Amino acid sequence: MRNFSHNIVALTLLSTASFAAQAQVLDNGGFEAWNANVPSGWSTIDTGIEVSQESANIYAGSYGAKVRVTTGSQSSTDLRQSVDVSAGQQYQFAVWVKHTEGNVRARLYVDGYQNYSNPAQINQWQQLSYTYTATSSGQIEVGLRFYDVSGFDGSEVVYIDEFTPSNGHSEPPTGSCSEHTVTLTLHTDNYGSETSWELSQQGGNVANGSGYQSNQEYNEDMCLADGDYTFTIFDSYGDGMCCGQGSGSYELSNGSTVLASGGQFTYSQATSFTLGDSDPVEPPPVDGYYSSASGLSGYALKTELHNLISNHANQGYGAIWGFYDQYARDSYYENDSSILDRYSERPSSTDSHSFISINDQCGSYSREGDCYNREHSFPKSWFGGKVEPMNSDVHHIFASDGYVNAKRGSYPFGEVGSASYTSSNGSKLGVARSGLGYSGTVFEPIDEFKGDFARAHFYMATRYQDRIAGWKNNSTYGSAVLDGSSNQVFSSWALTMLLQWHQQDPVSQAEIDRNNGAYNHQGNRNPYIDHPEFAALIWQ
Repeated sequence: MRNFSHNIVALTLLSTASFAAQAQVLDNGGFEAWNANVPSGWSTIDTGIEVSQESANIYAGSYGAKVRVTTGSQSSTDLRQSVDVSAGQQYQFAVWVKHTEGNVRARLYVDGYQNYSNPAQINQWQQLSYTYTATSSGQIEVGLRFYDVSGFDGSEVVYIDEFTPSNGHSEPPTGSCSEHTVTLTLHTDNYGSETSWELSQQGGNVANGSGYQSNQEYNEDMCLADGDYTFTIFDSYGDGMCCGQGSGSYELSNGSTVLASGGQFTYSQATSFTLGDSDPVEPPPVDGYYSSASGLSGYALKTELHNLISNHANQGYGAIWGFYDQYARDSYYENDSSILDRYSERPSSTDSHSFISINDQCGSYSREGDCYNREHSFPKSWFGGKVEPMNSDVHHIFASDGYVNAKRGSYPFGEVGSASYTSSNGSKLGVARSGLGYSGTVFEPIDEFKGDFARAHFYMATRYQDRIAGWKNNSTYGSAVLDGSSNQVFSSWALTMLLQWHQQDPVSQAEIDRNNGAYNHQGNRNPYIDHPEFAALIWQ
């Protein structure tokens, strides 16, 4: 059986026999039947949500469900029902979701919590899907849970419709896309099961597909709103779709305009494109952005830089995943659109593993290569824990291997004399080298990224100049790095080392692009990437 995981408006060539055994699994998945404003068949409606019949905002049929989320207590926001499944059978569960404000996420529940919606995709339908294989016959729980994110004000509406497979299913509307109809034409090679794809925006996955048969043609239509997108095609074996094992290819088009195409690649190929009149925030001219700092030096310069960057728009911790999806792709080393992880990236040779954006988010891990997570390069324990806006400030939070991140913990960056652990790219944990000025345990990234982390520390010293003096005693390791002042900020040994790293590892294109992305994301910049000379003007 084909194992489809498609997040699309219409799939024109999907055989109706493929999922025939799944018919009538959910009761009233189309939300067409109601009793006293309660959807028939849905047995669990938690106290933190209010569900009502909806006839205006619907995906298909005559009715859908309007879900008003009224609490941030995520243990009381479920909508579920029990369904019968048969051992060995695959079930493609899917539901359509429409956000109205963007401060709540929906999460698919299929015998456990699965995929999240993208809350940034407002006033347009998106689909959550999950392929479930029953290990035994019996009943499982299926439904949704709603999660608050930064900005949630205690009441937000999410519309849902067409939970399939269901006996309450209505056929999706045809020919009714009022925005952009984008078509993917996919010709598989001799190993179609190795091919998958995803379409993403900042904030998360919009559409995806997998489980294809060999040597077949597929045509899939998506109805997309204006915006910036990235289409990524994957081959799990690493030999692309053409031409060693057949003549596979793909083409993504909007009418007569080809948005992405190809077939010859290794593990993946990513293409970015824009639909409609998207108007992303452009980075300001660097000289203009810093014009008020002209002619300043020393701590007066640092204070003016603080004034320029201190009012950024915090997007919340959950939004970092979307930032990584758009701005943490590897376009510099393997150039394979995998997540760029500074703790395992090998600049001059093949990485021992790679992370697929979104799919490989942590997650649990037991070894290097299991998943990637959000590394506070300036550890959060140093500023008091999950305190905003520091906890969500992308200028110092890098995508990193979860296992290596845990090894680093909240130890200071430093230079190792005797290593107790070494990652696949040579990052080390161990006792500080003699002469560093600090004798405790430190974590040492490879030379390629030392300047990146030094400039992130300089950013933190400047952005949070108004509060960083009070962080001195929050953590033993933070106290070893911070001097308790708002000017110098760092202990002498740490400052000397960071300035050396900054000089020895100049600003890279990856940092420049990430800095521009951070400006688009939260509205401020890292001055030490734009003007590396600022560090010496302030601290030397």
